[in-house]
Amino acid sequence: MKKYTITVNGVAYDVTVEEGGNAASAPKAAAPVAAAPAAAAAPAPAASGSQGSVKVEAPMPGKILAVKKNVGDAVKSGEAILVLEAMKMENEIVAPQDGTVASINVSVGEAVESGATLATLN
Repeated sequence: MKKYTITVNGVAYDVTVEEGGNAASAPKAAAPVAAAPAAAAAPAPAASGSQGSVKVEAPMPGKILAVKKNVGDAVKSGEAILVLEAMKMENEIVAPQDGTVASINVSVGEAVESGATLATLN
């Protein structure tokens, strides 16, 4: 028999593996040895200002590299609001229409999923 310690999602398990290739015997799972302290999830950033009626969403998953506009700034259609890094490329996230930035819902360095609301406009 061989003994191993395997860590899955931060929890360590002691596992004993029987040698010999006998497929009829079922493996025995041991109880967790010690639960590693779970990393505290970063709190979602509070939206700056009130929510606007026009949502600016992430077109793909990535990481926010820069926030180019602030709450209250006037923007024209096609003007960059944020910079999103995805697959080692910098993508400018632009205003879909003319308006005023009502909220910025992300911060620099934050990872976002596709479809996440990054900002809102009025």
